[in-house]
Amino acid sequence: MTTTRTEESFGLLQEITAVAGLQTAGAEPIRLAENDLWRLPGKVVVRIARAGQEEAASREVAVARWLAENNVPAVRPLPMEQPVHAGGRAATFWELLPPHRHGTEADLAPLLRQLHDLPEPPFTVGKLAPFVRLAERLTAARSVSEDNRRWLLRHLERLRQAWGNLPVGRPECVIHGDAWRGNCAVTDAEVLLMDFERTSIGLPEWDLVSTAVAHDTFGHLSQDDYNRYCNLYGYDVMTWQGYPTLRSIRELRLVTFAIQIADHDPDALDQAHYRIDCIRGRRGPRPWGWEAVG
Repeated sequence: MTTTRTEESFGLLQEITAVAGLQTAGAEPIRLAENDLWRLPGKVVVRIARAGQEEAASREVAVARWLAENNVPAVRPLPMEQPVHAGGRAATFWELLPPHRHGTEADLAPLLRQLHDLPEPPFTVGKLAPFVRLAERLTAARSVSEDNRRWLLRHLERLRQAWGNLPVGRPECVIHGDAWRGNCAVTDAEVLLMDFERTSIGLPEWDLVSTAVAHDTFGHLSQDDYNRYCNLYGYDVMTWQGYPTLRSIRELRLVTFAIQIADHDPDALDQAHYRIDCIRGRRGPRPWGWEAVG
């Protein structure tokens, strides 16, 4: 009998909760993706990291506790020794948020400003790695032609060189690393940052480019809403000479993510191929109207 994705994840959850001394009775999946999220009774969320992400899991907890100490609104880890290791995976435990919605770019901007203004933390968070896993995704991809694979790998190398020759930007600081509106939650009481898997020391422009791409590449964010985001943060990354390079890196990341999804989900295939055509110059100028996958 074939084990479903949910059954596989639940088996792992049982191993993890046994080590942590918690019960799985009444557990409900929240999202099963690169990281598996489960809700436990007692308003507990378990986040099971993908294999090989033990260091990132530890960093997430440390960052969240540091943000609490600095009065930055963010999701909070439970006051326990963590992460917990079982079944070859690392898991972290968090307070369940009250009813909430995803934030908007206007909700996100002040939180990023607050984060970027903090001094560096007293623990290692590592340096921004904008190209992490891109070559691996492209090499392993089954849903692209060899011609597209070769072009994308050459494009990756061009962007590595451009990254090494960026013009001077704003001073490096602690950055979120994946700063889009989906990583911001709005409750009745407050707006919270979440998901610190990619938090690091790096260019603050990297955090800002995600919203710029939502406007510039996707075409989903109006000019007025983008202007409001920039005003609330206090800077428009699109005015920086290094912006086109960061935009292209972000776009390539979004292309490889779509390819990775398409390898397992045929419904994502058209979008993956469309994104490739766009960055290869086959679909005219931006915005390209990219749609979500996964």
